[in-house]
Formats: sequence, C-alpha cells, structure tokens
Amino acid sequence: MARIVDTIKSRRSVRTFEDRQLTPEDRAYVEDVIQNIETPFGVPVEFRLLGAAEHGLKSPVIVGAHDYVAAKVKRVQGAELSLGFAFETFCLRVAERGLGTVMLAASLSRKSFEEAMEVGPGEVMPVASPVGYPAAKMSLREGMMRKAIKSDERLPFSQVFFRGSFGTPLSPGEAVSFEAPLQMLRLAPSATNKQPWRAVIDGNAVHFFEEHGLKESALGDIQKVDMGIALSHFWLTAQELGLKGRFVACDPAITAPKNTEYITSFEVAQ
Repeated sequence: MARIVDTIKSRRSVRTFEDRQLTPEDRAYVEDVIQNIETPFGVPVEFRLLGAAEHGLKSPVIVGAHDYVAAKVKRVQGAELSLGFAFETFCLRVAERGLGTVMLAASLSRKSFEEAMEVGPGEVMPVASPVGYPAAKMSLREGMMRKAIKSDERLPFSQVFFRGSFGTPLSPGEAVSFEAPLQMLRLAPSATNKQPWRAVIDGNAVHFFEEHGLKESALGDIQKVDMGIALSHFWLTAQELGLKGRFVACDPAITAPKNTEYITSFEVAQ
C-alpha cells in the first residue's frame, strides 16, 4: 500500500472516467472501505455505493461514471467536519487502489441522490462522488474547470500557518514535527479552491481555524466540510509518521482575524 503522503501528493480530482463499471473485486474493496471509516469527531457518517443507472444519478460535469458514493449525516454539531473527514479518507483509500473520485456538492442531480440515500428528517447529504477508473485524457470541460479555479495552486505555507498568534507567520522549518502533516493539509482540495484552513502552532498543539469565504446554504457550511477534508490529511499523515495525539475542542483564546472561526485543536500526547 502506498504511503499516505505519496497518495495525497499524487491524487487529483477526476471528472472524466473510463466508460465501464467497477470490477467485482474493486466493488468489494470500495464497500469494505466505506463500511470501516471512523472519524475522531464523534458524529457517525453513513456511506452507500450507488449505481448511476439504477438510481438515475448524474452530474453535468462528470463523464463516463457508472458508480457513485454518497454519504449522509445527522444535522448535529460537528456534522460537516465529520463528513468531510470521512469522505476524504474514503477518497484517499480508494486512490491507493487506482480509483478516481471528486467531491460534488452543487453539480449533481440532488433529488435523485437524496432519494437513493433515503435522506430523512434531520439528515443532510452535502456531497457525493463518482468512483471509477480515471480516463487516460480528461475532457475539455474538465480541463477548463481546473484551469478556471486554479485547482493545482495552493496558498504559501506562511500565509495559512502561524506561530503563537496570527501576527507571526510560520516557516516550514519552524513547524518541526508538525511540518509534514501541515504540508499535506495544505494540499487538500476545497470548494472552488478557497482553502479556508488556517492554523496556529502553540507548543505541543496546533489550533485550527476556518476563514469564511462562502455563504452557508441549505446543505450547511460547506467550508466546514473542507475543514474536515484538510484535517483528514493532517490526521492520516500524523498517524503514519507516528505523531500521536488527539483532536480536542479547547478554544485557545487566540485573537483571530475578521471572519475567522476557531474549529478544533490537535494536541500531541504527552
């Protein structure tokens, strides 16, 4: 199995797929992955593997996909964070097997997906993803989309990570044992590539914040889903490198810039 760092670095969002269904072996692999995902935030996430033809599932930005994975969650505190964490963990685990994915929120036949997921009162299905074999060449539309939102670009390390306070930019070398997890967090995908994550290192802890840049919708705060995605990168990398710790909700009372909200902290085990 590939190192998580290598998977994060090599993975990209896929919108153009080979026009074929998953093999029985790959279908079984996907089912095993979605049935065994856990998050450190305490909110259960329910996944389902869905056939596009069987359920009438489609997206105007997807070409060739026969299968989708969707997830739903109760509308409770921490729901978006847990769902983003779990869904990105799924995307990375299937990428290790050579399968492509891309998270979709707005550009899908939502009614069909919600019916297939049996979304009930008090539940929400923020995102879904095709899952299949990446085509050798992406479609013209996909290429234009990636160029328009600058999919491969990321904000500089010192613009999103800080030491002690938001007034002191952090260089990679100063991050010490947190450098690799933060570098992998920085590579996370996000809605329209807004990259809402901010982090402040303070001793043996990293405090994570969300810089708001998109309006909330009926689906909730999609940027909190993005934060969950990013924290999945951080957590999986830290675990692989032997950096033991836990996420805790313990507001450090750090003065944050306007429109920036404290989310959670990672504390290294003592």
